[in-house]
Amino acid sequence: MAVINESHPEEFILLGFADCPWLEFPIFIIVLMTYPVAMLGNITIILVSKLDPRLHSPMYFFLTNLSFLDICYTTSIVPQMLFNLGTSNKTISYVGCAVQLYIFSTMGITECLLLALMSFDRYAAICRPLHYTLIMNRHICILLVSTVWLCGITYSVVEVTLTLQLPLCGINKLDHLFCEMPVLIKTACGEKKTIELSLSLVCIFLVAVPLCLILASYASIGHAILKIKSSEGRKKAFGTCSSHLIVVFLFYGPGISIYFQAPSSISKDQPKFMALFYGVVIPTLNPFIYTLRNKDVKGALSKLVRSIFCSK
Repeated sequence: MAVINESHPEEFILLGFADCPWLEFPIFIIVLMTYPVAMLGNITIILVSKLDPRLHSPMYFFLTNLSFLDICYTTSIVPQMLFNLGTSNKTISYVGCAVQLYIFSTMGITECLLLALMSFDRYAAICRPLHYTLIMNRHICILLVSTVWLCGITYSVVEVTLTLQLPLCGINKLDHLFCEMPVLIKTACGEKKTIELSLSLVCIFLVAVPLCLILASYASIGHAILKIKSSEGRKKAFGTCSSHLIVVFLFYGPGISIYFQAPSSISKDQPKFMALFYGVVIPTLNPFIYTLRNKDVKGALSKLVRSIFCSK
């Protein structure tokens, strides 16, 4: 361990895959290739949702927010990760680490809640079609999304601030690819059981409760779909939900496996590979999942591409 005289160091050394340096170059190439794809895909989703009048509905309003979240989510960690993987400099400043913690935590919890909100939107559209426009009018959608963002920011401010107050006893090495709360708590010295318990309880509430709401929504949706007599109607109803279900399983799976463990019990390399998955892979896959399985988005995208080429 590198030890310095200060309780909170000026910078951290991110060890990454120091034990397996041969992994760094292939991971650097993979991240370098996927990051622009993730940015382009999510920006495209935002543009087509804004420019095509047919996509001015609650479903695509929430999808736009999800794409914006994914952009912020991956941008908060990938540039620093690429710099550390591609050079011999493996450091990040203390301020940079704190900023990364606040942004990444805010986006993570906000996305958990937003996915639950999107499932409620699908529930209202399929199970309450006659009241859908009343339940999910524009003002309510803006209020719900604002509440989701506020919850994410509040969680981040409270939990990250408490985590940053833990004494590090001069230790400035983090065995990870970027700054993340469980790793920082694991590195801290002294009494940290209270923070670990607090983190676990809050994550149970902000992750498990939305997941239960999603499962309950889709149980009702599945029951309603089975009641639809026409096969075409069932196929259309299922098509509007399948993309969201795939995204839910991809996002919640890694999150649960990491955050439902006590930080002190997480294995050495587990957070690193999970970080690559939910910080890089998922934001890259989300636009493709929604475009490849959604006729409206594909139609809007084709229209946008044609208009660009026609203007040229």
